[in-house]
Amino acid sequence: MATSTKDAWKAVAILAGDSACAAARDMRGKRFLSRTAPRLPLSDCTKQDKCECKYKHLPDRRGGSRRTGDDGVFRPDRASGKEQRRPGERRAPRR
Repeated sequence: MATSTKDAWKAVAILAGDSACAAARDMRGKRFLSRTAPRLPLSDCTKQDKCECKYKHLPDRRGGSRRTGDDGVFRPDRASGKEQRRPGERRAPRR
């Protein structure tokens, strides 16, 4: 079965409760691609019989935008402060 590009970045985080083991607490804030996430209970878990950890499903492994002010729209004034091309200026034709 083929994986779509959209599904390729689906992710999970491990939700560790207040009484979670050290291994689960160390995983807080980390994101994993769904297909590579560690299985629960974690192999280092000291509370295997009472593990309450869960996966939190996320749409993307990456956190937020990695660029300030990134809303997906190009705005030349944000890039350098002013438009640097001259009106009508284009690339030279290929020869």
